[in-house]
Amino acid sequence: MYQLLGSTRVIEASSFVAAPTAGLYLAQMGASVIRVDQIGGGPDYRRWPKAETGASLYWEGLNKGKKSVALDLGAPEGRELLAALATVPGADAGLFLTNFPVDGFLSHERLAKRRADLVTVRVMGQADGGPALDYTVNCALGIPQITGPDSLRDAPVNHVLPAWDLLTGAYAAFSMLAALLHRRETGMGQEVRIPLADVGIATIANLGQLAETLQTGNRARHGNAVYGAFGRDFLTADGQRLMIMAITPRQWRGLVSVLGLEEAVAGIEASRSVSFARDEGERFAHRDALFPLVESAVARRNATELRAAMDAQGCCWGPYQDMAQAVRDPVLVADNPLFSTIQQTSGLRYPVPGAMATLPAQTRETPRRARRLGEDSEEILADLLGLGSGQIGALIDRGIAARA
Repeated sequence: MYQLLGSTRVIEASSFVAAPTAGLYLAQMGASVIRVDQIGGGPDYRRWPKAETGASLYWEGLNKGKKSVALDLGAPEGRELLAALATVPGADAGLFLTNFPVDGFLSHERLAKRRADLVTVRVMGQADGGPALDYTVNCALGIPQITGPDSLRDAPVNHVLPAWDLLTGAYAAFSMLAALLHRRETGMGQEVRIPLADVGIATIANLGQLAETLQTGNRARHGNAVYGAFGRDFLTADGQRLMIMAITPRQWRGLVSVLGLEEAVAGIEASRSVSFARDEGERFAHRDALFPLVESAVARRNATELRAAMDAQGCCWGPYQDMAQAVRDPVLVADNPLFSTIQQTSGLRYPVPGAMATLPAQTRETPRRARRLGEDSEEILADLLGLGSGQIGALIDRGIAARA
């Protein structure tokens, strides 16, 4: 964590990936993020993966560094408490992050009657209010139809990374800070709606794929080859698979030199009247000739020697590892200052990441564990809403609020 956001306080009422990710990023930059959940946990409280105890590793991963309040959101009094928390006065308060529906008790219009300069960032499925999840957005964008080898024909390939959720979460955190800056300059609050589907299609368009498809139709599948550049997986003599890339001219020249392919590559360039050093697209267009050359050369080298030689020449490559290898990779985890080993809410002790940014002038603080559900209910209701211990005790006795 870093302490960049001072006394900024965000109330989060959300679930699943996108909105909780936004809250996580804000907390890691120093905001006080208070997550409010239904007593007993919301729809994401027990999501997989789980610890052997049944605790959700997913939930505790996305909620590190946040405080936790548990309320009965099905009861009018519980909803009133959440609305009051979202609209607490103060220059660094009145920031509300949610993926609840546009209409209802958490509508911006209704909350803004209590605080006119409220900033609400609302993650949505579709712009019209319809539902959408990462995987339904992904299939609608056509990504599964261009993923995998061409031999699959029309069979889709869903990737396992919820990319649109993660992009939406990052954009929501950015939007929260942009709206806060605007409020400080103008005194005006507002609602920012971020539909998952819009993030997906806008990203495709920003990458040029919308224009490409309108001009030339659907892109073909290319397996593990990187579209428009030189890149693919290759197998070494000792059976290690490496992803080898050559995007820049320097990377291409280094790879050709390491593999001793100068003469063979020059021959292809002469016969086809192209220059692979100048244009990465040409390396992709003529992969039918280049891939077999590189494949044969890599297959004659042991991985350790080849990796050292590529490093010396400024080449770009990466090892293929399964997740069990990745989490034990000292560069990625054990020796990476991003990670600290802490005791988590599940009772497990394992490495968890802090803020992903590196600020050379500041010390990255040790990440704080996810709180137990309702662990901070009493503190928050007292500090933010000014409720006395008797009032809080009565709320707990009646099941409107809950302790951990």
